Amino acid sequence: MTTTSTIAEQVADHHRASAGQLPAGIAEAYAAEQRALAAAGDPSDVAQPGTRLPDGKLLDVSGQPTSLAETLGGKPAVIVFYRGGWCPYCNIALRTYQAQLVPALDERGISLIAVSPQTPDGSLSTREAKELTFTVLSDPGNQIARQLGILTAPSDGAQAANLQLGLDLTQVNADGTTGLPMPTVIITDAAGVIRWIDAHRDYTTRTEPGQILQAITQTIA
Repeated sequence: MTTTSTIAEQVADHHRASAGQLPAGIAEAYAAEQRALAAAGDPSDVAQPGTRLPDGKLLDVSGQPTSLAETLGGKPAVIVFYRGGWCPYCNIALRTYQAQLVPALDERGISLIAVSPQTPDGSLSTREAKELTFTVLSDPGNQIARQLGILTAPSDGAQAANLQLGLDLTQVNADGTTGLPMPTVIITDAAGVIRWIDAHRDYTTRTEPGQILQAITQTIA
């Protein structure tokens, strides 16, 4: 899998490679959830450009308290909300952002920050395993995701399938719940105002690096 592939191409490769590997009942539970998410269409209640980015009590990979405002430091940023290091689609996206997006952002003096509800240990493992150079934060309780209108949770069928596979989100998430953010990318300016937002109800789809760079050019560059 090359770093020049789009996220969508890599997801398609993942689906082909993993076809038939899960028990039929578990595979169908995930497929049913994904069909329902796709049918629901784009989320309509998310925060809008022109509003201020919400904040909350976050944790860095060492478990130390921080916040988005502190991390942003008065600079423009791209903020990626992802479900967790256990999610293969998140891993594909984060690796692609590292390879294809970070160099271009560095040239522009723009930070990349990834936020998930998983524990700091999980964030650290994600950063180390994927060799990420950007900041990875934990949002216990999905405080920011809730304020942005991107908070969701697995379907009952998907949650049961997760447990059958040994994934207990109440143990993975920092607050012991099963809440998850919709995969979302936000561009904020130096004043912490949202200039662009792209939220995906269907977690198998993600914002491509090219889309992000184009939005930066149109909004803050």
